[in-house]
Formats: sequence, structure tokens, C-alpha cells
Amino acid sequence: MAQPGYKQFCPVAMAAEILCTRWTMVLMRELVAGSTRFNDLRRGVPKMSPTLLSQRLRSLEDAGVLERRPVRGQKGVNDYILTPAGQDLRAIVEAMGIWGQRWVESRLSLKNLDPSLLMWDMRRNLNPEPLPDGKTVIQFLYPELPASKRDWWLVVEPDGEVDLCWADPGFDVDLYVATDLRTMTAIWMGVETVQNAGDALQFTGSKAIASTMQAWLGLSPFAAEKKRVA
Repeated sequence: MAQPGYKQFCPVAMAAEILCTRWTMVLMRELVAGSTRFNDLRRGVPKMSPTLLSQRLRSLEDAGVLERRPVRGQKGVNDYILTPAGQDLRAIVEAMGIWGQRWVESRLSLKNLDPSLLMWDMRRNLNPEPLPDGKTVIQFLYPELPASKRDWWLVVEPDGEVDLCWADPGFDVDLYVATDLRTMTAIWMGVETVQNAGDALQFTGSKAIASTMQAWLGLSPFAAEKKRVA
């Protein structure tokens, strides 16, 4: 059933009718970040049901925010590409992220822990330049989590491409990083650093890769924005 809307001619109200439905701005975050395939979008919003994701994509398409393009040679597979109207939302998504980083208390943000989303974002923003030439494999272990969410592998290819695996990819591991999910999330958010995490981070393997973790780690794009609340 369609939402009744605000019934106001104000452009803010009209934009809110499109953008302020549940999950829509989080989905826009993923589209602005470059995800175009349905499965990649799902990994960026892991708690959003596939049915609702399909509905929101359809709504954004109807509103002219994105365009659905069938992928040649892959039946039933589409790319969801932002239109000029969708690209215009980049500044709004970034402004919301900056505001949240500045003004939402860290302790509130750190109540919402999600290993799937965290590792997906770490993969997306990882900087391969400080890593050695050739394939690099880094395994993250979260001992407090259930077995199905405890182990994650980042595989960095020689060309800089980064894959995220939740099952053992079968490669030799260069560095094991054992930590708790809250510590890793705080580092990703920029409210903690690798150096200050102390014993909450345990490394096994390459000391060179471990020593440059803060440089190669895929942090939040808003991590550099300083908190203005505790």
C-alpha cells in the first residue's frame, strides 16, 4: 500500500516522500559508493530483506533516481546505475554521513555491530598500496562470534582487486588478526586506532603487514571527520 505522503508543495517534503522511506538512504549510500549489482547491494544492507530491496530499487527507478540495465549475456542480471538525478544525491549522502560522524555518540553507534557489513566496507575501502607485491591474504578472527561469522578473509590480488571470503579460500594466510567486533568497528569508524587498541588486537604472521595496518585498513569514508560528542 502506497504511503500517503506529506501533501505539501515544499521541495523538502516532496524529496522526503522519495528518500525518507525505511532503508532508502542506506541503499543510496551503497549506490553512491559504487555497488550496482543486486547481490552486492544486499551485502551492503545485509539486514534488508531481498523483497524490500527489490521494492526500493523499483521505487528509485520510478522516481528517476536510477536506471536498470540488463547485463548482456547474463539472464535476469541487472546493473542499477545512478542517473544524473541520483548522482546529485551524492552530496546529500555525504553530508548525512559527516553529520552522523560528528554528532551521533560513539557509544550509540557501537551498539549496532554487524560483522558482515563491517567486513564488506573494509573490503571496499582497503588501500592495497602499503601491502607487498603479489597476492596478500589477511584473515580476521572474531572469537566471540558464532562459528558462521567468526572467520573472514580479505584476499588482495596483485592488481589491487580485493575479495571478501566468509569461507576459507584455500590460500596461505599472510596475517591473522584476532580481535573483538566492537574494537574493529571502532577502528573502522575512526574513533579508535590500531596503535591505541593494544592487546585487543592480536597479530600472527607478517610483522610488516601488521605494522602498516592503519594505512591499508579500509576505514569508513567519514573516519577522518572528528567527533564533536563523546
